[in-house]
Amino acid sequence: MIDLELPLNKRTKLYRFFEILPGFLSYGMVILLFVLAMLSPLAAAVYLLLLIITMFVKASGIAFRSIMGHRRLVRAQCINWHARLAELEYPVRSYHAIVGVSSSGFEYDTHKENLRLVAADPSAFPKPSTLYQMVIIAAYNEAYDVLQPTIESVRHAHYNNQQTILVLAYEERGGVGIAETAKRLRDEYSDVFLSFETIMHPDGLSDEIPSGKGPNITFAGHRMKEWCKKRRIDYSNVIITTLDADNRPHPSYFDYVAYEYIVHEDRKRLSYQPISLYFGNIWDAPAPMRVIATGNSFWTIISAMRPHTLRNFAAHSQPMDALVEMNFWSKRSIVEDGHQYWRSYFYYGGNYSVVPIHVPIYQDAVMSDTYRKTLVAQFKQLRRWGYGASDIPYVATRLFTKKRNVPFFEGLARFLRLVDSHVTLAGMAILVTFGGWVPLLVNSEASRNYAAHMLPDVVSQIQRVAMIGLFITIILTLRMLPSRPSHHKRRRMVWIILQWILIPVTSIGYGSLAAYNAQTHLMTGKYLDTFDVTEKATLASRARAKEQRSSAKK
Repeated sequence: MIDLELPLNKRTKLYRFFEILPGFLSYGMVILLFVLAMLSPLAAAVYLLLLIITMFVKASGIAFRSIMGHRRLVRAQCINWHARLAELEYPVRSYHAIVGVSSSGFEYDTHKENLRLVAADPSAFPKPSTLYQMVIIAAYNEAYDVLQPTIESVRHAHYNNQQTILVLAYEERGGVGIAETAKRLRDEYSDVFLSFETIMHPDGLSDEIPSGKGPNITFAGHRMKEWCKKRRIDYSNVIITTLDADNRPHPSYFDYVAYEYIVHEDRKRLSYQPISLYFGNIWDAPAPMRVIATGNSFWTIISAMRPHTLRNFAAHSQPMDALVEMNFWSKRSIVEDGHQYWRSYFYYGGNYSVVPIHVPIYQDAVMSDTYRKTLVAQFKQLRRWGYGASDIPYVATRLFTKKRNVPFFEGLARFLRLVDSHVTLAGMAILVTFGGWVPLLVNSEASRNYAAHMLPDVVSQIQRVAMIGLFITIILTLRMLPSRPSHHKRRRMVWIILQWILIPVTSIGYGSLAAYNAQTHLMTGKYLDTFDVTEKATLASRARAKEQRSSAKK
């Protein structure tokens, strides 16, 4: 079997070189501006303008894809995926029933074509009645009022509950509380699904990072592999979806995934990526967290509109037979979701893709029991995501070798996009915000150079034009927000709009600095090998914590 594992201890010199590379480039793009400013203010101005114009072009594409992605999201949620999936049970009859029906849009034409292909050779496609949805919910020490809504969302999905296997995978390190919560939930929902399994991931197992999601769901995956084997359920008939404790899938999600799984003949080499919307507690979260959560939501919407660059992120689905062959997920990475893309890509020799699922899985913005803890938790979460830069040496050492098993130029394009995304995340916000003043501050001759002297004004004008993208985001956000909870007054909407003045703070204080922190750890060999679990507080848990603090003071 091909080696898919990350190195646990000593790295080769080549591997270390590519671990250093993202940090070197991220720091270098900022340092280069200062060096050029001291040597030639004109060169510094040209360099910065090229970077900003490149960013402006990207921002224009982002604005366009935000609009198109939002439209696709709205349309996909209006489609009756349950009915379309049911039509695949008897494809010949279903196709003859609609063959003369006039089309009602691109999605319907696509469905009609899918039915035609399945009807041409029904034996080549699995029937919906033979498929099972296995939902693995990863938990650490979350409270009942966090986990129960997630399970309820699976329960009330349109997919047949008797074809759903729910697995609550929790950590022994989570303590007695999570074990009791798991038992309570199993007792409440044991008759709802085909099966409700609770699996405790033991603490201190070798060859894995402490308390990571990857080790937890992999341990559960192996247990469920044996569960399916005993019941003679074919792995290829099981689609596994991994959820965090606070994830709530759209009611059509599992029908949509099953539909796409059936109509794609190369289904084993595909995974399925929904749109993550961090709107679950958006009205209750602090303003900086709302800005970050909204930005992350639009990032997933935009990513879904570019299938050739789409990667696994957060909650996603993949066939069990593929996961069994690959030994499930990485037990050594704190970013097991994004890393799973690369594991799959190299396992299948480049013949692997991610299918966008244009309905949401709702998640919560970061919110802890206190404001300070929330700020810290948000930084740690973004630092963990930024540690996806650890995939750069993983990809490079498998691409730049004679033992390469993927097409070189295709792999190179993916590698360059991977590097660019992490370097841009770290350095660009700082350069766009402050870069225009650098030549004037570090070189006394710059004030006599017309280009350097006008640079702050030019950058400011470009930023004003780029504000169009921000206005688009605000408008779409207002259309996507869940209904205002009764405990918030109407004036809360004013703060929802005014929160966007925090973008410079969040983009630099969280986006850039979190990315630099992660890349510095990787660069210096001080690896982030412990999974920082993001605390998932609710209004109830915050009230309980407040009462406890008040009691402690007394």
